Amino acid sequence: MSTGMYDDGAMDPLVGFNFGLELEGGGTGYFTEVGGLGSETEVSEHAVISETGQQIIRKVPGRLKWGDISLKRGITDAMDIWEWRKKVEDGDVAGARTNISIVMFDQAGEEVARWNAMNAWPSKIDGPSLSASSNDIVIEELTIVHDYIERVA
Repeated sequence: MSTGMYDDGAMDPLVGFNFGLELEGGGTGYFTEVGGLGSETEVSEHAVISETGQQIIRKVPGRLKWGDISLKRGITDAMDIWEWRKKVEDGDVAGARTNISIVMFDQAGEEVARWNAMNAWPSKIDGPSLSASSNDIVIEELTIVHDYIERVA
């Protein structure tokens, strides 16, 4: 993996050409769009009295939340994500839970970034909107929920 560093120490931003989904225990897929790779800490406000007797609002960290991961791709004949989602539809959420990785590849097909999510399962799948009068590529979208995500590369 090239660092893309200039003589002055500045770095090129990473460019994602496509994205891979890897399921622990097997199963992969490639996607053109990925969203939700992050976390958020809720902010709680508490009214307190300062040393000078003024009432002030102090903001403190609250609960930690993880975003839902959304992936989009042009529809193919691959049924992997549909089969994974079917486990949840059939009530087998425990069987659907798995650790996953989202991998970003550059134009040369080299891995440039990776996020690992734990205990992930597909909460939603959207098939394409179809129109015989359109030449657009039809897109399917997968939404994945999880317990934790971290960027590891």
